[in-house]
Amino acid sequence: MTERIAERSLQYAVRGGGQRKDLVIRIFSPFIVPVGSVNFEVDGVVAGCRWELEGLPEKVSDTTYGADSVQALQLAANIDGVLAALRDKYDFYFRSGEPYFED
Repeated sequence: MTERIAERSLQYAVRGGGQRKDLVIRIFSPFIVPVGSVNFEVDGVVAGCRWELEGLPEKVSDTTYGADSVQALQLAANIDGVLAALRDKYDFYFRSGEPYFED
């Protein structure tokens, strides 16, 4: 397993007034994608970067892939798109209580 390199602590509530609970976003170190481990061509430079959300009722995690480790890390760190896709179920908040998204 790769090393955790970044973490963000938020809170979430079920949309419509649920109790706020802790949510942790974790990003792990990029890794070189081994040949044959994915269904696209790799060249010894193509990298992946795993991320996960811990605390939600369902498991939410994935691996992003990039032309190199910088791009894979950049794509994994762009977590706002994932949270936005979950907004139909959840409201997200900073630990201070402020809403994560401005509406």
